[in-house]
Amino acid sequence: FCQPGGWRLSRERKAPTFFTVVLTDIDSDRHYCSCLTFYEAEVNLQGSKSMEADGDDDEEPEEGGLIQPAQVFAPKSLILVSRLDYPEIFRGCLGLIYTVYIDSLNFPLESLVANLFTFLVPVVGGSQH
Repeated sequence: FCQPGGWRLSRERKAPTFFTVVLTDIDSDRHYCSCLTFYEAEVNLQGSKSMEADGDDDEEPEEGGLIQPAQVFAPKSLILVSRLDYPEIFRGCLGLIYTVYIDSLNFPLESLVANLFTFLVPVVGGSQH
């Protein structure tokens, strides 16, 4: 459900996408899944060669005749599953996690996730101390 377009590699970095899906379990309880998909650079170890299929030898050889590694982009997803239907709040949370991850800030991703989801929620109608 988190990759409805498939797990295809891309030669270009694609813009992040966000969407939600609703899953219903066996007890008819709904689970709201917020998905943020982005593309991360990977190195294709097989490399790439700029030779034409017809074997045209008039092209200049690549640097030193070596096969250069090709850069491809692989899809990755951040998914938040909740019984609450708050897609904009979840989009903000996933966006924050993505920003910290993509900017390579010196903050462990696990700590960020723990800080986002370990807070006290005030009781409805409770006092505002």
